[in-house]
Amino acid sequence: MSSSPRSKSVSVRGPESIRTLKAKPAKAAAPAPSAKSTQVSAEPRVVLPGSEKAAPTNAVHVKATPPKTPVTVSVIVKRKEELKINRRGGRAAGPVRVTRSEYKRRHSSDPDAVKRVKAFAREYKLKVERDPTSALRRTIQLTGTAADMQKAFGVELNQKTIDGTQYRVREGSIHVPASLEGVVEAVLGLDNRPQAVPHFRVHNAAAAAPASYTPPQVAQAYQWPANATGAGQTIGIIELGGGYKMADLKAYFKTLGLAAPSITAVSVDKGKNKPTNANGADGEVMLDIEVAASVAPGAKIVVYFTPNTDQGFTDAITTAVHDTTHKPSVISISWGGPESSWTGQSSKVLDAACQSAAALGVTITVAAGDNGSSDGGTGNNCDFPASSPHVLACGGTKLDANGSTIVSEVVWNETANNEGATGGGVSNLFALPTWQANSNVPAPSKSGGGRGVPDVTGDADPATGYTIRVDGKTMVIGGTSAVAPLWAGLIAVANQQLGTQVGFIQPAIYAAKAAAAFNDITQGNNGAFSAGPGWDACSGLGSPIASKLIPLLAPAPAASSTAAAEGKKAGKKAAARKAAQKAVAKKTAAKKTATKKAAKKKSKK
Repeated sequence: MSSSPRSKSVSVRGPESIRTLKAKPAKAAAPAPSAKSTQVSAEPRVVLPGSEKAAPTNAVHVKATPPKTPVTVSVIVKRKEELKINRRGGRAAGPVRVTRSEYKRRHSSDPDAVKRVKAFAREYKLKVERDPTSALRRTIQLTGTAADMQKAFGVELNQKTIDGTQYRVREGSIHVPASLEGVVEAVLGLDNRPQAVPHFRVHNAAAAAPASYTPPQVAQAYQWPANATGAGQTIGIIELGGGYKMADLKAYFKTLGLAAPSITAVSVDKGKNKPTNANGADGEVMLDIEVAASVAPGAKIVVYFTPNTDQGFTDAITTAVHDTTHKPSVISISWGGPESSWTGQSSKVLDAACQSAAALGVTITVAAGDNGSSDGGTGNNCDFPASSPHVLACGGTKLDANGSTIVSEVVWNETANNEGATGGGVSNLFALPTWQANSNVPAPSKSGGGRGVPDVTGDADPATGYTIRVDGKTMVIGGTSAVAPLWAGLIAVANQQLGTQVGFIQPAIYAAKAAAAFNDITQGNNGAFSAGPGWDACSGLGSPIASKLIPLLAPAPAASSTAAAEGKKAGKKAAARKAAQKAVAKKTAAKKTATKKAAKKKSKK
């Protein structure tokens, strides 16, 4: 990994079709400022679309952010060329897969955009951080004082206390010089208040005794292939807090009769493996690692630790997607928040990061939330990033299994016992994808939405949860946080068995023939949405029958977008040559005919 301050890794051996806002088409960027032109600071200012940030609720103002406070922001710039991965017509016609070299050549940072941002940074005394992956991630990190950041982006920074912790807060919109309009897509990091929450639930000791399972027992119920290990694969896990202890992992995997996994901790934006206590984010971290590594025991685990901010979240995903050192083939995310809690710029660029993963053949599994159809808000809400059309959204069930036999499985809803319910619903940010067109997804509450959540499901009810070890304690944990790493483990196993990365699997799993590869959940609800035959907004397509599902995930052979474009271009050239040859032949024939007529006429005379 790079030695830059953004990312750092420590290995231990032991037990981006995006829609966010109905925005007007981007205007052509203004000419880049030259040495003789007017300074950037003299240019008129424009609002950065989607940057409007609401004032935090229940916040107490402390003071203005001290002028000399160091601040690092991530500036996301536009691509050289737009990235489109979907083709109509199902799996046989798509999705388009691009190679990493092709991605770098065609879909990384626009060079002119980078040049403009660097000129802007120089004028405002902002340091451009060194990062060899900056172009691939389309991310330029700038560091400067709070005073310089306020001038550069036309914002006011204040320190406010929220729930007992002090954060740096901005409100309103970000303003950038006119020459950056249409060039910069987001500026993240001015505000460092928490963006997401972990979606795990520790079983309530006051509730009935749980019928818990080890992760391998859940895998057995879902018909994991015999002796499947995920060997040769790497599972990436995004964590916005907490940490793991190798002593716990060694002890846990010993009880399962398995060797402890190979784990690498990668630091993003100074995030660290920092264990605290069992009831904090450590529960999330240990749940993710122990589930993923025990259902795919041959896979390596890479945990990307990052701050819980929209900047940290996005930077962690782009880091994992473009990590050519550890090369995760699947990424698990168990954090999120209601779509309404995200700014337009944040949801746009994070979704774009997931789109890049899909195009590169990296699957991303995401927990759909633990607060039912409301997602903890008013009315019906979807959780993001689960609502991104470029990720596999994972809902939750209550599972009763005996070995490889499922006795019953219904939608997880324990709100009566204060133990949560699976998230699910209809996105208000992302349109209905073509592969969900026949799924009878309910209408969105806002125009432009339509993507149905979740795609799939799995055991998540704390009452039938997973036996997990956290900070020296054995406990039962549920939540859709368990389902994301469960499916990540399944994808790793599929990649191993098929000898290729299955990547973006939605076109395959929504095809009619895939129905037999799922346990269709037809009972229960998550509040507003009820289960029924086929896809529904609380259990998706159902839980997996892995042995039947894996063969359907093999990517259909398809030319990359470059090869397809070059083939089309070559075809046009060939057609043009053929047409030109015909024209020449026709002209030659016409001349011969005219010559013959003239000779015949002359002979008659």
